[in-house]
Amino acid sequence: MDATASPSLASRRSPALSASALVFVGAAATILAALAFEHLGGYSPCPLCLEERYAYYFAVPASALALLVAAFIANAIAGIYHAGVEWKWWAGPGECAGGFELKWGEGGVAETPIIRCDEASWRFFGLSFAGWNAVLSAMLAGIAAYGAAKRH
Repeated sequence: MDATASPSLASRRSPALSASALVFVGAAATILAALAFEHLGGYSPCPLCLEERYAYYFAVPASALALLVAAFIANAIAGIYHAGVEWKWWAGPGECAGGFELKWGEGGVAETPIIRCDEASWRFFGLSFAGWNAVLSAMLAGIAAYGAAKRH
């Protein structure tokens, strides 16, 4: 695929997503280490140690929820991009085929179906799998964002 034609979603990662992922990994590692020292190492925490863990108990699920919001927003964007390719609104990637098994005949590869990403194989109410993926991902992102907003 030509890198200039359609940049990957990974190259468009937002600082908020990166920060949320870093907080999730860091907070989870810290609280798991504290729990391991307590339960496996035999180090009993004092009352202040236990209170200091509250931020980690909050940060791990909150940052995971933020990652869910970001993941479904990114997936909605990917679904919109794919649906646009199917509707011929813009060009898709050059290697727009996949998901097939090679069938070998006497002369080599024979009767191998090519699954093209610019042709919708199914539509329901005018939307393809990619279109429905965009709709559902946007809905899930909204639900996760609503849940994140209600946590505060």
